[in-house]
Amino acid sequence: MNASNFVEGVDFTLYLILGISVFFLIGITFTMIYFLIRYSKKRNPVATNIEGHTGLEILWTVIPTILVVIMFYYGWTGYKPMLNAPEGAMEIEATGQMWKWTFKYPDGKVSDSLVLPVDEPVKLNLKSPDVLHSLYIPAFRLKHDVVPGGNNSMWFIPQKLGSYDILCAEYCGQLHSYMLSTVSVVGEDEYAAWLKSSPDLSNEPPGLTLLKKNACISCHTTDGTRLVGPSFKGLMGRQENVLIDGNEQTITVDRDFITQSITEPNAAITVSYQPNLMTPYKDILSDEDINKIIDYIQTLK
Repeated sequence: MNASNFVEGVDFTLYLILGISVFFLIGITFTMIYFLIRYSKKRNPVATNIEGHTGLEILWTVIPTILVVIMFYYGWTGYKPMLNAPEGAMEIEATGQMWKWTFKYPDGKVSDSLVLPVDEPVKLNLKSPDVLHSLYIPAFRLKHDVVPGGNNSMWFIPQKLGSYDILCAEYCGQLHSYMLSTVSVVGEDEYAAWLKSSPDLSNEPPGLTLLKKNACISCHTTDGTRLVGPSFKGLMGRQENVLIDGNEQTITVDRDFITQSITEPNAAITVSYQPNLMTPYKDILSDEDINKIIDYIQTLK
């Protein structure tokens, strides 16, 4: 049993192209070796003028053309079914954001990993709020670009129970290689139970939950180490050198500055950090959400 309904077609096309390539690699290599020996100076001291051969030229034009058409045919027939999801497929919004995958289910549940019922068609609507990503599930033989502002989608039928890797196949910045997740294919009953469950956040500060949900901790750490953006640890009350309209200024970090950094991240850039990387959250987070985040940051001494 294959992991998805597209494995067989993709693998067949791959093996077909690989087989043709290896055949010609071996054939051409042996032909070259034969000519090196047959027409070496020792065996052929006087150069032989070999006239053109019309039949041979037609042969090595027609055969490659036929092979290319065959490879294109199987490639197209394997790719075309991937374009249109069947009616009734479960639609899940898959968001790629530096450097995290997030999946939103039809009932509103959000998860950082993909859980799917076996043998049910699934359509992933691909979104990105920042840069270009590419959702890649090797075991399913599927990869599709996640373009900011685009409306790309991909679909498949998971056919085999198990857990499979999800990767980002498009370089998207410093922590690209850490943009990992999993897809778990489970039985119908197990999926229904998972869908009704909710993560235990009873001991987690609301601000931390919001930071995780919006992938903030992908760029900002809570332990003082440096990533793409300044660490949240000890941030409140710290003096920072920032660039405002090209002029360097020293400011003391307070609630107003953090609020501005969340809603207008390019208004003031901390010196030694790169601008234009962070997405403005003005229309994503409410004032209440921002206050919860700042309350949590204040606890990180």
